[in-house]
Amino acid sequence: MEKEQPKKGENQHEDKGAQSRRDFLKKLGLIGTASVAGAAAMYTGFHYEQSKGKGDKVKVLTADNKLVEVDKSALKDSKPSLEVFQERGREGIPGKRWVMVIDLSKCRNARQCVTACQSAHRLRPYEYHINTLQIQETENTPPYHMPKPCQHCDNPPCVSVCPVDATFKRQDGIVLIDNERCIGCRFCVAACPYSARMVHWQEPRYAKQDKGKTYDVELNVPQKKGTISKCLFSADQLRDGELPYCVSACPNGVFYFGDENEDAVTNGTTKETVRLSKLLRDNGAYRLMPELGTKPRVYYLPPKNRIFDFPEKSILDDTDHA
Repeated sequence: MEKEQPKKGENQHEDKGAQSRRDFLKKLGLIGTASVAGAAAMYTGFHYEQSKGKGDKVKVLTADNKLVEVDKSALKDSKPSLEVFQERGREGIPGKRWVMVIDLSKCRNARQCVTACQSAHRLRPYEYHINTLQIQETENTPPYHMPKPCQHCDNPPCVSVCPVDATFKRQDGIVLIDNERCIGCRFCVAACPYSARMVHWQEPRYAKQDKGKTYDVELNVPQKKGTISKCLFSADQLRDGELPYCVSACPNGVFYFGDENEDAVTNGTTKETVRLSKLLRDNGAYRLMPELGTKPRVYYLPPKNRIFDFPEKSILDDTDHA
């Protein structure tokens, strides 16, 4: 298949995009040992570079972070096995505590976040991992729109009710569902107070095209009829050092995403990285249904034209935020 020639200005756009991604990686501490001499490539699941002066040798960074030299002829193209996907999917990314901030004052219901999510996870137009709701607090106040993904709670009731360990909480804060284990009992659907889960009542949209593909728990593809799915915080994107699909797709700068351990989040539209604690403190951040004790990892910044002042007690003063 012939590749289209880039249009005028596209290369410049791609350069800026690559630089933005690199800046995001640097700020989250994801560029480091995985890069060999600054120019690593992917081959058989490892990062490597061509040895200078040795055309038959390559340097390989192994899974346990050791740099070894092997014959190039010994390398073979291969795809990660189900076991590899399952193991890394449950472990998560060490040292990270992912967090999302949603600025409701900026949401214009463009729904590009919804479309990007549906495309990545191969969902139908009426299937949602994230949706936008219209909220009107009183008849005397104007409505506004609220994107609502899974809240990725630190105390998730969905995990405790699952009888087969299909839904689980990773050390980096993300809650995932393993459809290889899911039996479709829907206990997690009933337990979620945020109505953030959906059931695949029919054969997946791309069942024929995805037949034979290795299941990736971080992407939740291929899907299975009768199983449960939900927002994944785009765990597969984070694995590659990218922002989540919804965050990058939003044209209005609604989403911030980053690492709580670094106290830094990046805006998906402007690519500006700001201090998480300051963003929450200065804008009266809140979480949904805090009285339930679920401790969501999604924070909301209220619309700016509120008729009340921000409370004097900051959300950062809560003991559970430490």
